[in-house]
Amino acid sequence: MVWLLLPITSFVVAAITLLSGFGLGTVLMPAFALFFPVEVAIAATGVVHFVSNLFKLPLVGRHADRGAVLRFGLPAIVAAAAGAWMLSRLAPAEPLASWALGSLVARVTWVKLLTGFLLLAFAGLELLPWYRALVLPRRWLAIGGALSGFFGGLSGMQGALRAPFLMSAGLSKQAYVGTANVISTVVDASRLVVYGLGIAAALQAAPTASGDRPSLFGLVAAACVAGCVGSWVGSRWLQSISVVRLRLVVAVLLAVAGVALVTGVTGA
Repeated sequence: MVWLLLPITSFVVAAITLLSGFGLGTVLMPAFALFFPVEVAIAATGVVHFVSNLFKLPLVGRHADRGAVLRFGLPAIVAAAAGAWMLSRLAPAEPLASWALGSLVARVTWVKLLTGFLLLAFAGLELLPWYRALVLPRRWLAIGGALSGFFGGLSGMQGALRAPFLMSAGLSKQAYVGTANVISTVVDASRLVVYGLGIAAALQAAPTASGDRPSLFGLVAAACVAGCVGSWVGSRWLQSISVVRLRLVVAVLLAVAGVALVTGVTGA
């Protein structure tokens, strides 16, 4: 099941969210969390996200706006490392509570609560028309980069906070997608370095919720390939996809995943 779920999820989400500039990490992470602890799911998803972004660079990266990349991306790199460090510190904490319903045993942890509430918050924002139309002043690009980078490192979610700030840069559709792609790539690189230092041991030995141990690295590789193919398919639709509809779809998926994490149902 896991060998079908994760690659298919990676392919579909990468295809439908290329234009929105976010969605792959926030939707794929809960899928990984069905089988691995949340911190491992975030790190594994980060690898898939990074590889997918590298693949997209020649497709859309050439349209990036250099000024927006520098003003937004540099603070994001530093903040992403800080967020990833915080995640590595929270991950070893003991569960706060647990409950059972039949054969289902749910455990609530700080990482699950934090990640779940962030998912719910971002999902709620995406469903608000005024937020989708929000355009913050261009002078706030550096602040936006820091916020987006920090939450990207902490929970893997960076795109939802990136949009209102980049929209102020007056970019065309292609330039917006390209700029978001370049920024996301450098943020991924920053947080993956810290993930590798902080929770590398867990990536090899993490148990699944069912007690089995599928090859995490094999699953990541399969999801990477599927994500790249999905990104290529999505690039063919660049002129015809509705960003508003995509953001609504992502918001609903985030809300479902957020509830599952907050209640401890998922996240191993």
